[in-house]
Amino acid sequence: MELISVIVGLVVAAIILLIVDRLNLGLSVGGFLNAVIAAVAIAVVSWIVNWLLIAVGMDLTANETLINAIIYLIVSALVLWIAARFVPNFKTSGFTGALVAAVAIAVLVWIAALIFDGLDLPFYGA
Repeated sequence: MELISVIVGLVVAAIILLIVDRLNLGLSVGGFLNAVIAAVAIAVVSWIVNWLLIAVGMDLTANETLINAIIYLIVSALVLWIAARFVPNFKTSGFTGALVAAVAIAVLVWIAALIFDGLDLPFYGA
């Protein structure tokens, strides 16, 4: 992955986090720099959680079933909730807020993927 792609992906991810913050959907980032730091933290936590899931035999990308999508959404909310514990000024309104924010982020990532065809965003890219 090229450095430019990583930088653009982080900026897009930070913008997505800022949009969800503005929508008051259970997630607060506290500014652009915090959103970038949160995007990095989300990427790291997401990689660790996905690695652990694959290590125990749960590959959520192997099959496109509704159950996998629901599990993936719950895992995404868990990733947000965990990342909020480590990043200053990045907060979720409990697990429910993280779940609502995960849905909003998933929709915005889908829209961003349509706009930036093929962009590998630093989260939700298991």
